[in-house]
Amino acid sequence: MSLKQPVYSLSICGRVVLDVHSLNNEGGEGNQIATRMVTLVYPDSASGEHRLATVNAVSGDMFKHIQAEHLYRLARGRLPLCQGCQMFSASRILDDGAFMAKLPARKADVIDALLRHCALDDMEGNLIARAVRPVPRKSVAEFGWVVGVPDFTTTDSYFHVRYAAEGGERAEEAQQQAVFHRPASSGVYAVVASFEIARIGFNDISQQYPLSDDEREERYAAFVESILFTFVEPNGAMRATQNPHIVEFQGVVSVTHHVMPAPTLSPLDSRYRQEVERVAGALNDLKPGAVATHTFNSMGEFAEVMRNLVQGTRPYKMFA
Repeated sequence: MSLKQPVYSLSICGRVVLDVHSLNNEGGEGNQIATRMVTLVYPDSASGEHRLATVNAVSGDMFKHIQAEHLYRLARGRLPLCQGCQMFSASRILDDGAFMAKLPARKADVIDALLRHCALDDMEGNLIARAVRPVPRKSVAEFGWVVGVPDFTTTDSYFHVRYAAEGGERAEEAQQQAVFHRPASSGVYAVVASFEIARIGFNDISQQYPLSDDEREERYAAFVESILFTFVEPNGAMRATQNPHIVEFQGVVSVTHHVMPAPTLSPLDSRYRQEVERVAGALNDLKPGAVATHTFNSMGEFAEVMRNLVQGTRPYKMFA
């Protein structure tokens, strides 16, 4: 029996400072690239009233893809992957012809086969679309929008010209070079993410684990590492010339050791860390030792928290 503490649920709430980045855009019109913007309601720290603001944001879809790509790299040669995931195909197991040709009739058996066959489909989720009844596998990871904190985020547009060499076959470009505008955003961004650790290798239909405890622990370790790498290297658009400056990262990691969700509160409220710890205290009054919170004030401290989770914890097993 492992002496490591079991983790049922894990959440991350934090504020990250990203400067001169363009990780997520709406698209382009003419020679202008439009950055992604969202409108939100936030509490004004001075007056206590709620206000509206339109700010730059990076979608949860983008961060989910970043985390999945890091997990794919970690899993290669370490965990079982289907043919689609071996190529990091967006369709994942749907591109595994041999697997799809032998799908069992019962939905629970389909999920069992998926869990055994591919770690990425297990933790990142998928929808096995069949002619009669689709079979969903819900993701273990849930990322919210990474949104700019009002009054601490700005977006500017910068003028660029595509270089064209004089003479040669494309000499006409020297007469009329392509002009375009690129956005770059800087600011403090609020991060929220939740992870249902107990569901790693868990069949939601049969309510059983078709994997061994050792297999689940191997997947858990790779999964937590991929979360860490997501914030160490947030991939996205325009990184070749606008690799974001990660200035600081601070927040709180919440972990539950019993059947309860890890407390999560948006860092759009400046009191988020105190409130997360207050919720954790109330939950621990109901079930002592159920929740642990780990605050961090830098990327280094965050890395140490995640390292300690990899080394000192294991995935919770429901109905053990």
